[in-house]
Amino acid sequence: MAIHLALLLTLLEILALGSVLLLWAKQVAGARLLVVFLLGVATWIVGNELPNWAGLGSVPVAMALLSSLTFTSAAFFHFCVIFCGAPLHRRWVRAGYAMATLVALLSLVRSPGEFIHFPPFTGYQWVVVPNAVGWVHSLAWGILAAAGLLVLGWGWLHAPSPLRRKQFASIAVSSAWGLLAISGFAFAALGIEHYPWPVLTMPVFPLLLVYGVLRYRVFVVNVWARRALASAIFIVLGLAVVSLTVLLPVESKWLNAAAVATACFILSGPVWRFASRLVYPGGTPSAGDLRQWRSAMGQAESMEALEAVAAALLSTRMGTPLQMQVQADAAPPATTDRSQPGLLCHKSPQSGWQTHLLGFEEAPPGQRHLAALFGDTLADAAAQVELAELAQQRERERQLQARLAELGSLAATVAHDVRNPLNIIAMAVAMAPAETRQEVGEQIARISHLTSDLLDYAKPWQIAPVATDLHARIQAQVRHRPEVELGAALQQPRMATVDPARFDQALGNLLSNACTAAGQRRVLVDTEQLPDAVLVHVCDDGPGIPADLRERLFEPFASRSPGGTGLGLAIAARIMAAHGGAASVTERAPWRTCFTLRFPRIAPTDSSASGLLAP
Repeated sequence: MAIHLALLLTLLEILALGSVLLLWAKQVAGARLLVVFLLGVATWIVGNELPNWAGLGSVPVAMALLSSLTFTSAAFFHFCVIFCGAPLHRRWVRAGYAMATLVALLSLVRSPGEFIHFPPFTGYQWVVVPNAVGWVHSLAWGILAAAGLLVLGWGWLHAPSPLRRKQFASIAVSSAWGLLAISGFAFAALGIEHYPWPVLTMPVFPLLLVYGVLRYRVFVVNVWARRALASAIFIVLGLAVVSLTVLLPVESKWLNAAAVATACFILSGPVWRFASRLVYPGGTPSAGDLRQWRSAMGQAESMEALEAVAAALLSTRMGTPLQMQVQADAAPPATTDRSQPGLLCHKSPQSGWQTHLLGFEEAPPGQRHLAALFGDTLADAAAQVELAELAQQRERERQLQARLAELGSLAATVAHDVRNPLNIIAMAVAMAPAETRQEVGEQIARISHLTSDLLDYAKPWQIAPVATDLHARIQAQVRHRPEVELGAALQQPRMATVDPARFDQALGNLLSNACTAAGQRRVLVDTEQLPDAVLVHVCDDGPGIPADLRERLFEPFASRSPGGTGLGLAIAARIMAAHGGAASVTERAPWRTCFTLRFPRIAPTDSSASGLLAP
């Protein structure tokens, strides 16, 4: 009776799971062939059970059904080739179907065996025993099944990612489970006088096989797979308990039912945990996990630190290295890289921070579920880090404004207190020798220049942008600098919305800096038109910029010229920030140093044009 129940349950599972596979056929390579394989297994079950259902008069029909088993193995081999993408020529698949056809015809012409009553098969009336033709038939489907397993082994060795390798291994294990289950029928053929207990595990085979395929594709499978797996385990457990009740001194259906119910009740917790562990390899996240994730990621002070913390947490939990990207301006991926699984957390203008799974198409649903929950926590943490960074930026701006106000007050006092002594010194050396007057005059001019730059940098001043021909302003600037070359782009007008005076000041600072650094070498001014900006390049062939100075070049009092004030580039950076642009050091071969002013093409609003200059 137990064998009949196991085979009937397997038959119903095959019909249900075959329907699920057909629904998701477009998402799984070779899914229709897998359905054909499952229907072949169903046909084999019906062939074995038909004499027990309808009597020995149905043996010819049963033998005809059993003769189709080679086509089932050929479909399995064909499925493995397509699913693994194996580089096998089509002639091998055709050869498999040809062999299946020949053996099936042989089995139809000459009966492959007979149905007998085998006493060790308690509760099972008729079981088929193969003859010589039957053994040839068995050898043929065994060869085709082994060929499919070899293809799966090739796929495992050449898998592009660990997740894909696990998928091939899962299908191979489920196939081996199926072979183990049907091996119970060989007991009668080989004269092994034992109950065919492997057949009782048959209901697990289609579940493992279909889930081994769909677990990497369809998220909804996880819930039903866990329920089906647990149900199959309970059925096997109940059958085992029923077989053990023969040891009891009394025989009672009520006692058997009570024993089964008690065993299932006692083992229900472990069974569900075992099923969950198989379906959710990453483990089901708990409230404690979520609290730990929030606490760990909540301590990150920057997006880079958040990436590192999140990657360490999820990689440790899943047991495999994962990549993590947290970017405010990243777009959701159109495609994913399966060889590098990870998470991309980005900010959407419409819905805020979101997390996308990368390379998880082949991951089990449990791992995808775990990664999705982790991604939600990561998105919340990224929003908190963004708020913290904005608060820090505002605090830095407030402190900078306070420093600038203090520096402006100090600069005004210094300028007032320094200029009078400078005038006295200049008058005191009026009668001195010419060399002395020249030296003192140069130093007085340097101090005056520093004082003027300091006042200019520290005071709150405004810009008034208007439509301006940049090329005309540049040509006017270099008219008195014969050592400066003009790029080819300056032959035609180029309009931009800038403050002409402040543009001249920024460009003049860059030209002075470049000419001083270049010495007797070349200096070039050129422009470049981009879709969203106009670039002004000032390049020189001087000694270059030291690496330790490059990062702080636009900060106050950072200068690459021995006699410079260190405020020219800082003032240029403030001017560009006020225009909504930027000043930067760029690479433009063959020049050793190149500074670029980037002006946006969109004109600033009235409020921004009349506001205070941004730091």
